[in-house]
Amino acid sequence: MPLIHISLRAGKPAVYRQAIFDSLYRAMRETLDVPEGDQFMTISEHDAANFRYGAAFGVARSDDLVYIQITVFDTRTPEQKKALFRRTAQLLGKSPGIRPEDVFVNVLEAAKENWSVGHGLAQFA
Repeated sequence: MPLIHISLRAGKPAVYRQAIFDSLYRAMRETLDVPEGDQFMTISEHDAANFRYGAAFGVARSDDLVYIQITVFDTRTPEQKKALFRRTAQLLGKSPGIRPEDVFVNVLEAAKENWSVGHGLAQFA
C-alpha cells in the first residue's frame, strides 16, 4: 500500500511524467511485492524559485532532479528497500531517461493501523 509523492521542476511533458509513474510502479511491483493496481501516486511540479537542491553527499545533481517520497507499511526489510532504490534508478534511467544522480528517494514507514484507504475504515488494523 505505498503512497508516493513525486516532486520535480515544472516544464516536463505529460509523457515524461507518465513514464515516471510507470517506472516507479514497476519498481515497486518487482521489489516490494506491491499488488497489481496499487497505484497511489501524485506529481507536484515546481518553478525554479521553489525547487532547491545541492551537491551534498558527493552527488552532482542537475535541474532534472526528481524527489520521490514513498510511504509504506513498516514491514519492508532493508534488503527490499535497497533493491527498490537500485531498481527505481535503473528504470527511471531507461524511461524517461533520468540520470541516477537525479533520483532522490526517501522511504517513510507507517504502521498498518495508521492507514485508512476508504470508507473511514482501518482496513489493515
